[in-house]
Amino acid sequence: MKSVKASLAAVVVLLLSTAGPLGFGAAVTSTVSTSFPITISVFVPCAAGGAGEVVDLSGTLHAVFSTTVNGNNVHSQYLFNPQGISGVGETTGAKYQGTGETRADMNVDVVAFPLIFTFVNNFKIIGQGPNNNFLVHENLHVTINADGTLTAFVDNFSFTCQ
Repeated sequence: MKSVKASLAAVVVLLLSTAGPLGFGAAVTSTVSTSFPITISVFVPCAAGGAGEVVDLSGTLHAVFSTTVNGNNVHSQYLFNPQGISGVGETTGAKYQGTGETRADMNVDVVAFPLIFTFVNNFKIIGQGPNNNFLVHENLHVTINADGTLTAFVDNFSFTCQ
């Protein structure tokens, strides 16, 4: 749920930044593509022969933020994908690569509802040799209809070792 809160906070910031002085009358589209360094430590439970180990990863995270404001409707899309992320296991010294993709899509009426939000995360830590790959997958979907009633909430989270 922590990733959901962070994603929703990013959505609010982006909405406020793209509305600008034009208000919500004419259609306005803004797309930003950026990359920034990232360092993260991830526990890989299948590493070290099943004993698990912390893997320290670093590299570049590419991000694309796109928002269109048209009247009272806002449509936003976000994409994150690692580029050149690699690391080493703290216990074994084994080398790992970080890969995957995180996407979010939101449609919202800024005066009232409806709101539709979808978040998909595929995060992969790929290790050397057999059974060292850690795969995380999450699908989150929320729909609130025009009268403010929550009509859909799905949060499927899984991880596997391969």
